[in-house]
Amino acid sequence: MAGRGTGPDFVEALARGLDVLACFDADHRSMTLSEVATAACLARPTARRLLLTLEELGFVRSVGNAFQLTPRVLTLGMAYVGALGLWDIARPHLEALVASTGESSSMTQLDGSDVVYVARVSVPKLIALRVEIGTRFPASQTSQGKVLLAALSSAELDAALAQPSRAGLPPFIGRSTEQLREELTEVRARGWALADEELAPGVRSVAVPVRDGSGAVRAAMNVTVHAAETSTEHLLTAHLPKLLRTAGDVSAEWALWQSRPHVDVPRPAEDGTATA
Repeated sequence: MAGRGTGPDFVEALARGLDVLACFDADHRSMTLSEVATAACLARPTARRLLLTLEELGFVRSVGNAFQLTPRVLTLGMAYVGALGLWDIARPHLEALVASTGESSSMTQLDGSDVVYVARVSVPKLIALRVEIGTRFPASQTSQGKVLLAALSSAELDAALAQPSRAGLPPFIGRSTEQLREELTEVRARGWALADEELAPGVRSVAVPVRDGSGAVRAAMNVTVHAAETSTEHLLTAHLPKLLRTAGDVSAEWALWQSRPHVDVPRPAEDGTATA
C-alpha cells in the first residue's frame, strides 16, 4: 500500500488514491468507508477525502453508506489497451479461434511476476477461476506466464521472479525455482507452454507468444480447457496448431499496424501557438 515510494518525485497522495481503487474487486464490489480504510491501510479521514475526491471525478459513487466503482474506471485500463492497438487487431482472430475450438481464449501481458489479462473471448464453462480484463495471476503458474517469462533475459527473469505476486493466490507446490527455469528453457525452445492444473484444479491451458513488429514477445495467447473434458493430448494435437496460426496472424497484423505511416500534428491554437 501507500508509503513505499522512495524516489524524490513520488506522489504519496496519488499512490493512496490508486490504493483505494485497487481495494474493489469481484468479491468487494461495495465497501463502506471503514472497510476501504482498513483494506488500503489508511486513516479513516484520509480514506474519506480520497473517496469523495474520486466520487467528484466520477470514478466512485456512493450508495447508502457504501461506495462502489463506476464504469469510468474502465477508461484507466482501456487507455493502455487501446494505445497498444492490440485488442482491435486480436478480437476477430480470438473470436474465430473460440468458434473453432469451442474453448475460451485470452491474451495477457507480464507485470512483474504476474500476468494481467488484456483481452478475452470466453465460452460458458464450469472453470474454477473467474477471469476478466485486468485479472492477474502468478505468471509461473500459467501457460501464458511461462511464455512471457521464457522470453526474458536471465537478468530480467531474476528481477521478475524476485517481485512478490499481487494476485493473492498460494504458490504452486511441487516445483522449485530451478525446475521452473528448466521448464522455461524448454518453452523457449519449442515455442509454447502448458499449464496443467497448476493454477487451480480442473484448469488446463496451452499458450504461445504474440510478437510485435521487432519480433519481441509482447503478449501471450492461450486456449483454456476443463481438464475433466479435454485431455492434454487433445489440447496439444487439436487446439495448439490452431492457436499457433492465430497468434502468428495477430503478430503479423500487429507488426503492420505498428509500421503504419501515422503522425500526430499539433493543432494551432487561436493565438498561433501549437497545442496537442
